[in-house]
Amino acid sequence: MWDYQVAVLGSGPGGYVAAIRCAQLGLKTALVEERELGGTCLNRGCIPTKALLQGAEAWQTVQTAGRYGIKMEKAALDYATLAAFKDETVQKLRRGVESLEKAHGVRMIQGFGVLQDAHTIRVKNDPFTAEHIILAMGSEPLKPNLPGMESDYVLTSDEVLAWRILPKSVVLIGGGVIGMEFAMLLSGLGVQVTVLEMLPDILPGVDAEITAPFKRLLHGKGVELLTEARVTAVNAEAHSVTVQYAQSGKEKTAQAERCVVCVGRRPMTSHLGLESAGVILERGYVKVDASMRTSVPHLYAIGDITGQAQLAHVASAQGLAAAANCAGQTMRMRYDIVPACVYTHPEIAIIGKSEEILRQEGRDIKVGRYQVAGNGRSVILGDAVGLAKIVADAHTGEILGAQMMAPHATELIAEIAVAMRAEGTVEELLDTIHPHPTVSEVWMEAAHDMEGVSVHVPPPRKR
Repeated sequence: MWDYQVAVLGSGPGGYVAAIRCAQLGLKTALVEERELGGTCLNRGCIPTKALLQGAEAWQTVQTAGRYGIKMEKAALDYATLAAFKDETVQKLRRGVESLEKAHGVRMIQGFGVLQDAHTIRVKNDPFTAEHIILAMGSEPLKPNLPGMESDYVLTSDEVLAWRILPKSVVLIGGGVIGMEFAMLLSGLGVQVTVLEMLPDILPGVDAEITAPFKRLLHGKGVELLTEARVTAVNAEAHSVTVQYAQSGKEKTAQAERCVVCVGRRPMTSHLGLESAGVILERGYVKVDASMRTSVPHLYAIGDITGQAQLAHVASAQGLAAAANCAGQTMRMRYDIVPACVYTHPEIAIIGKSEEILRQEGRDIKVGRYQVAGNGRSVILGDAVGLAKIVADAHTGEILGAQMMAPHATELIAEIAVAMRAEGTVEELLDTIHPHPTVSEVWMEAAHDMEGVSVHVPPPRKR
C-alpha cells in the first residue's frame, strides 16, 4: 500500500540516525535531503567549528611550546590550510554517513520534501507515500530584526565557517555557546574580538563560579566582553561595520571589519506543508510528546524543530526513539539528564540542575567543589584554570547536577551522565578509584569535598 514504511525528512544527526535505526528494525526507509548529508551539525556547525577550534588549540600549543623546551621561532599560521583541513574533515565524515545509509539499505532522495497530506511527500514534483513520517528539518541561524542586519558585513555562523581569510577584527552579537566558541576561536587566531551580550552574564545556565574565571581568560586573550549591551542597529561602511548598542542608559558603538550574529537559531518549519498534514505548531516549533509523536499519531518530529535542547546528541536520541516507536516498540524521551558542552579552551560542560535552580526549588542539597589548579594532569597540560562542581540531594546523596571547566570537560561530563542515569550517589562516586594522573580525578575530589574529606583541599582556618 505504501511506497515506504518510513520517510525521514532531513539528514542531520537526528534524521540520518533515525533512518538507519528504522532500517535496522526491518522497515523500508527513505531519507530525503535537499542539501548535504549530515545536516547543519556535520556541514555548518558542530564538526567544522570543532575542527577549527582544534587548529586554534594547536596554534596555542605551538606558541607555548617553549615551556617544554621546544623552540619554534619561525612558526606561522596559514588559516587557508586550517580551513582546508576543516573541509576535508567534513567531507570524510559526510562520506561515512552516506556509506552507512547505503549499507543499511536506506533509499536516499535528493530534494526538498513537502507534505501534501499526512501520508504523501512531494520531492521535485514527484510524490511518494509513507506509512510513518519523521520530520527532522533542523534549524537555521537567526538574525534579529534590526536596522542594518541585511548588510553583507553582518554574518551568521554559516558565513564565518566559509572564510578562507580572517578579518582583523569582529564584533560578536551574543554571549551564548556559539558566541563564546567563536570568541575563543578567533581571539586564539589573532583576531581582535568584541562581544556584546544583552543579558547580565554570558553562557546562560552555567554557574558564575565558572563564568567568572572564564571571563578572565577571555580578557587575557584581549577579548572585550560587554554585558547588558542591547544592540539597536548596525551601520555598514567601507570595509567595516559599526554596531550601535545601549548600555547603562547610554548609546555606544563598537567597530570592526565584520559583525557576526550569534543569538540563536530558528526552526525550519515553514513551506513544508505541515498545515496540510494537520501538524500543530507552538511558537514555530512542532509540538511533540515524549514518544516524539506530533498531533498526527503516525507523524513524528525530532531535533531542533521540536523546541527541546538544540543539541546534536539530543536529536540523535530523539531519532532513535522515533524509529523505535515507528516499529511498534515503546521508547520515550527524557531530558533531565542531557550534557551540554562548550568547546572553548578550557572546555565547559554541564548536566542536570544547577545549585541556583535547586535552591530556588527549595531542595535540600549539598555541594562539592574542586579547583582544577590542584589536579596534576591539568598542571602538566598547562591548562589548570577551572572548577569541578557536583550538587547532590542532602539526604540520599543522589547526584542532581554537575558543572565543570577543565581540559577535556566535554569528554569527562559523560561520567556524571552515567552516574545520574543510574541514580548514582556521591558516595559511589567518591568510592570509585580513578586513574592517576588524569583530569577525571577532579570528579572524585569534588565528591570527597562534599563529604568534607578531600585530602587535597586544605581544612578551613580555625578562628
